[in-house]
Amino acid sequence: MFKRSFLITAAAMLALVAGCANQKGPATKAIADAEAAIAAFKDDASRLLPNDLSSVETTVAGLKDNLAKGDFKAVLAAAPGLTTKITELRDATAAKKAEWEAATAAAKEQWTGYAADLPKMVEAIQSRVDILGKARRLPKNVSKDAFDGAKAGLDWMKSNWAAANDAFNSGNAIDAAAKAQAVKDKGAEVLKQLGLAPSA
Repeated sequence: MFKRSFLITAAAMLALVAGCANQKGPATKAIADAEAAIAAFKDDASRLLPNDLSSVETTVAGLKDNLAKGDFKAVLAAAPGLTTKITELRDATAAKKAEWEAATAAAKEQWTGYAADLPKMVEAIQSRVDILGKARRLPKNVSKDAFDGAKAGLDWMKSNWAAANDAFNSGNAIDAAAKAQAVKDKGAEVLKQLGLAPSA
């Protein structure tokens, strides 16, 4: 009786071991497939949707931990959900990339105008500041506070125009265009402080 019970227990253990061995291959493959799928768009996702990518990678790390502990059943149970998450992230990344490419193209187009006009604006303001700085008295429509504000604004414009150029030369046209627009807006304000009407 004891011998029979022992044999049943041993057989059950062998079946369990065989079952685990049978699950190890699919579990290992599921994680390898997930990592390969992520690798295909990881660079774009890390730039455009870093938080979402981090969430998916955390899930993968957890399943790899389960795999290392021999909990193949947990890996296989979670694999379909992980596949869905990866697919959703891939599609969201592709959509975000398309938006970014369209915005970059528009920014590059805008930059052409900024590159032509803003240096002229800065030069005109600098000339006006130099002239007023040498004058014995300021015009009636320019107060001392306004003139001081204009000089400070001009310095800000120069600094931020340089930053805009750096951004554009680094390949970030969207940031460059945003900085250039801020310089243009500041220029309009400075021109008013100097008693000049900004050009359209």
